[in-house]
Amino acid sequence: MGKVSFSPQDNAQVCVTGNGFFKLFKYSEGTLKQTNLQKGEPQNYLCHAWLSKEEVICGTDTGKLILFETGELHWETTVEYKKPPRELEEDATTNEYESSSDVSCGLASEENGSQQDSLPQISAVAAYSKGFACSSSPGVVLLFEKTKEKEVYKESQEIWLPQDLFSSEPKKSGRQEIICICFSPSEETMVVNTNENQLYMFTMVTDLLKEKTDYFAYLNFPLHSASITGLDICVWKPILATCSLDRSVRIWNYKTNTLELYKEYREEAYTVSLHPTGLFCLVGFSDKLRFISLLYEDMHVFKEFAVRKCRECSFSNRGHLFAAVNGNVIQIYSSITFENINNLKGHSGKIHAVKWSADDAKFVSCDTHGAVYEWNLLTGKRESECVLKSCIYSSIALSSDAKIIFAVGSDQTLKEISDSSIQHEVPAFGVVYTAVAVSHSGHMVFVGTSLGTIRAMKYPLPLTKDFNEYQAHAGAVTKMSVTNDDLFLLTASEDGSIFIWKVYDKGGGILKWEKEVEYAEEVLIMRSDIEEKSQAMLDLQIRVKELQTENDYQLCLKDIYFNEKIKELEENFTQEISSLKTKHQILQAEKEKQELQHQLQLSELMNKQAREVQQLESDSNQKLLMENEKYQELEVKSQRMQEEYEKQLHNLEESKSKAVKELTEYYEEKLNEKSALLEEAEENMRQQLQAHEEIKKQIEEDEDQEILEIKIKYERRLLEEKESNLQLKGEIGVMNKRLNSLQKELKERNRDIEEMRLEQQKLQGIIKSLEKDILALKTEIQERADTIQDKEKHIYDLKKKNQELEKFKFVLDYRIEEFKKQIESREKDIKTLKEQIHEMERELERFHKESTQLKLNITQLQQKLKAANREMHRERQKKQNMETLIKRFKTDLHSCVGFIQDSKKMKDGIRELYSKYVQQSDTVETEAVDTDLQQEYMRQREYLERNLAALKKKVVKDQEIHQAAYTRIVQENVSLIKEINELRQELKVAHTQVHDLRSTLRLTKKKQAIQDTAPSNELLSSPAVLRLDAEKESEKIIEMQHLEIQYLRDQIQKGQGPAVQPLLDGSLPPMNLDRSHKTQQQ
Repeated sequence: MGKVSFSPQDNAQVCVTGNGFFKLFKYSEGTLKQTNLQKGEPQNYLCHAWLSKEEVICGTDTGKLILFETGELHWETTVEYKKPPRELEEDATTNEYESSSDVSCGLASEENGSQQDSLPQISAVAAYSKGFACSSSPGVVLLFEKTKEKEVYKESQEIWLPQDLFSSEPKKSGRQEIICICFSPSEETMVVNTNENQLYMFTMVTDLLKEKTDYFAYLNFPLHSASITGLDICVWKPILATCSLDRSVRIWNYKTNTLELYKEYREEAYTVSLHPTGLFCLVGFSDKLRFISLLYEDMHVFKEFAVRKCRECSFSNRGHLFAAVNGNVIQIYSSITFENINNLKGHSGKIHAVKWSADDAKFVSCDTHGAVYEWNLLTGKRESECVLKSCIYSSIALSSDAKIIFAVGSDQTLKEISDSSIQHEVPAFGVVYTAVAVSHSGHMVFVGTSLGTIRAMKYPLPLTKDFNEYQAHAGAVTKMSVTNDDLFLLTASEDGSIFIWKVYDKGGGILKWEKEVEYAEEVLIMRSDIEEKSQAMLDLQIRVKELQTENDYQLCLKDIYFNEKIKELEENFTQEISSLKTKHQILQAEKEKQELQHQLQLSELMNKQAREVQQLESDSNQKLLMENEKYQELEVKSQRMQEEYEKQLHNLEESKSKAVKELTEYYEEKLNEKSALLEEAEENMRQQLQAHEEIKKQIEEDEDQEILEIKIKYERRLLEEKESNLQLKGEIGVMNKRLNSLQKELKERNRDIEEMRLEQQKLQGIIKSLEKDILALKTEIQERADTIQDKEKHIYDLKKKNQELEKFKFVLDYRIEEFKKQIESREKDIKTLKEQIHEMERELERFHKESTQLKLNITQLQQKLKAANREMHRERQKKQNMETLIKRFKTDLHSCVGFIQDSKKMKDGIRELYSKYVQQSDTVETEAVDTDLQQEYMRQREYLERNLAALKKKVVKDQEIHQAAYTRIVQENVSLIKEINELRQELKVAHTQVHDLRSTLRLTKKKQAIQDTAPSNELLSSPAVLRLDAEKESEKIIEMQHLEIQYLRDQIQKGQGPAVQPLLDGSLPPMNLDRSHKTQQQ
């Protein structure tokens, strides 16, 4: 059965279509009755639609449209396979090109053959007031309108799906199969649904504006066509990112409900994570993990990581780190330096979910083996763990304080985990939980189920069915997330849909956040895009200026041209006006003449008309009298006719009444005859019944006798059967024993079969995984082939560019030669300027030296000033002391003068004065001594300063001498090292010679031993003795060289001997062989 529908006009009529049948049913009194009989060949009906109360249009898998009226075939047509207009244009261009080459013609014919094989197929039909719409080929809807011709419906318009330019395969997006078509109640818009979950709309236009071919537009925006595998939100912007198995990554705005960014890739996307700023995102593809910059109108891959089939990734809340799952290991990367900071190892199963704590200090993960681990990112070790092997965890959520973990899995429970143990378990009541999310306030927990429903429950978690459930998706919920302000819940599902839920409190109002969130409006844009746009703007501005100048110039030309034309027209018009004025005067004269003639003619005509009117009046009066007489005669005739017809009617009524009476009498007689016949038939029936009862009694008696006879026969047979049964029981016992043994064998074989089945299942699983790997490898091969083709194209383009660049190179070489000539002249200028700079630097050094000398002089003068100030201060002090002394002396003298009459007192006073003031001479002498000391100090100081300057000069000279000696010593050391290396090489050669000599020695010793054993001593030869002496000498020479090398090394280490002494010849001193001999003899 393909489709069932009720008639829109009559709800009791039902149409059912499918493979090989078309049936109409009428529903009445609780049952369905078929109202049509199927005739002709059976068809595979894919869809149908009611056009009216009696008409149904059906579409088949062979491209036929069949119209049934009251269940019978009324009209039939076949629809051709349609190609998009763009493809037809491309085919036309390719056919023009292919006609020139024979080889390409063969290929084109093959392509045409393959296209002819594709048959049309009516996948959807919908009716509207003017006719119906149907989809005969992928990506097209045909509109049929009603006509008054033989063809009941005629094709009026083609509407095609648009090509999605953002997708990797735009042609494929325009060839989607249309599953459903529907019209709005006002028939202003038509909406279609495709097999890739896309919705398109088309606004129906009037016949005047209608075109033969037109295109659909997206109802809102392109949607995901496969299961959504990843969903994430950010802090700075009201956006969410999703990725799907349809190989696309999309950025949505949940405030405005719009699609902001969309891009398709060549690989499947398994997971996505948004940076808190909303400017970057992480996407895990089948081949790599990519760090993508979200630009204004595009997504740019900034960095790639070698993480294959990354199923989970997540940015930290502060955005400085991100985690990526690589197999059973969680890798922590820096989002600034992209370095792998840490690897968290410990999971044995596939990791299904990862979560960061609010402060990014903790990290929680879960896997398919029932493990929930809490990690410390500072140490990289597990802090706590909770393992339940019977559960396959699918999602986890963290509370805002990171103390409680909520986990859901395959065991149909929601678990609350804290302190490495499960605190609470909430049953799912017959449903599997697939996703979980917690509000940032911690008051609400949201759970997604495998049936696509969303459950909202309060925290602490209820043990009963105390939650609100909302039906949302058609598939299992894959991802859930709550926004930072707790106002929105975002959910994604396997059916490719995304739901944005507003979170309300129990009163029905939207939850209010403490602070109003201010979202950032910044976007990223590539510098190249800005440069291109600025360049385009500059080009456009230049173009506008050029157009303005062109327009101004053309306007000037037009003004000149039109001014000339106006002058010509003015001249022509003045000439025409003068000629017209003369014509006007002539015409006026003719007009006056004609007016006089017309007046005469009018007077004549008026007279004629008056005469004719009088004649017509007299004729009409005569005619009226005649007609009046005829009317009176006709009235008399009509009265006579009425009287005759009334008499005829009366006669007819009388004859009718007589005929009715005769008929009634005739039929009453017939009825009496029939009733008599019926009575006779009833009597016959009674007699027959009596005879039947007698026959029945006789038959029953015969049957009873037969039954008794049969009973006796069967009793005898029973006895025989019982005897045979006893024999069979014995045989059955034997057979049962055999059966038991066979059953045991069967059980063993069944076990073997089950084991084989398990092995087969395992092998099938391995085969499936290998097939998946093969598919992945095939896709990789295809991708690599595509990349190779792209690279070949790129190489071809580069070759072209290279040729152009070679041309430019020739021009540039010529220019380079010119520039070189200019550079030579400039280099000379640079040399002169450098010499000037050197001179300036020397002057600067001289000025520095002078400035340092002046600073020294200033310091000396400052010190002298300080000494002079001190002396001044002392002198002033002395002066003050002297003044005080003088004052005291004067007062004492005055008091002494008071005793001038008393000589004794006078003498005593003078003595006191002498004892007081005469000792001041000693102080004067000390002052003179102090001045001498100062002069000596100054003299010694000047002497020391002179010595210091001389010493400084000596130090500079010594440094120069020391530097020269140091360089000389370094050079000598280098030469010594070279000679030592040469000696080492000589040593190696000597060692080899010693080895050879030792081998020869052994041979000679063996020969001597043989000769000693012989009876005669005459075989000893002098050359052998000489060779032995030569061998001993060579060993002595080698030992002497070892000693000399050791002696030289000791001298080099101590810094004495030949390492310090300058070597004039540049070679080592000769070896002191005598000394080495002496040491050896000692």
